[in-house]
Amino acid sequence: MRAALETSGAWGGMNLPFLQPGGNVVDAGHPDAESHPKYRAIFISDLHLGTPGFQAAALLDFLRHHSSDSLYLVGDIVDGWQLRRRWFWPQLHNDVVQKLLRSARKGCRVVFVPGNHDEFARAFEGHSFGGIHVQTEAVHTTADGRSLWVVHGDYFDGVIQCAKWLAYLGDNLYELTLKLNRHLNRLRARMGLPYWSLSAYLKGKVKKALNYVTDFEKAVAAEARRRGHQGVVCGHIHRAEMREIDGILYCNDGDWVESCTALVEHRDGRLELVHWHGNAAPRIVAPLVQEVTV
Repeated sequence: MRAALETSGAWGGMNLPFLQPGGNVVDAGHPDAESHPKYRAIFISDLHLGTPGFQAAALLDFLRHHSSDSLYLVGDIVDGWQLRRRWFWPQLHNDVVQKLLRSARKGCRVVFVPGNHDEFARAFEGHSFGGIHVQTEAVHTTADGRSLWVVHGDYFDGVIQCAKWLAYLGDNLYELTLKLNRHLNRLRARMGLPYWSLSAYLKGKVKKALNYVTDFEKAVAAEARRRGHQGVVCGHIHRAEMREIDGILYCNDGDWVESCTALVEHRDGRLELVHWHGNAAPRIVAPLVQEVTV
């Protein structure tokens, strides 16, 4: 895979250390959660490996205590945009990749659906690397028979499709917001205050941002309906939510930069959003909740 990526020029010859060999929840104290899969499926997206904003320790903790038969990586797992500009790859990011590979080796079906930040991987559709299967989209059937279309969602983002330069500019501004947010929350932590997301606050206050999110959700749900599915699972907009849109179940599994959320399917087919806050009891958001606090 390393040679293929370098040959394609997708990474500009950069060194890729991650390619070197190397509701209820599972009891956080369970020594072997992986050998006893708790969920039928787990969906996570927008990790943004390769950026300082990725909450790698939180995701590792989540994966250690939550196992599944299938694990869907719903895009923007690796942030190629940021890595082209500045190399950032600490050991914790290696640990996350190794954890995903280890899950695949132990029998978990791991499906990687690339997004816009890791679009280079779309060239390898149909291939499997270390047991991780690359697909541009997927279909997941729940235990109760519902067909869910799994896609990152960037194809429904007009900025990504029509003005990519503007998307790059927005990405830089988002990184600046995250940097300010990290400094702000260090100060809040010293004051004994809980984590607070500046970007989520801005998204909630800016009318255009709210309209963008609504338009995105409706467009993704409409395409799922057109394709004959009962629901859709996506990422991209960093806003965890699960609700019905014109009879289609819309699920967004959020991100691991700010909200630390995942979508899980229970053995009976129930779908829930999980907010992970370390070994403390996670917040479970029931299906069809209109608003999710991130």
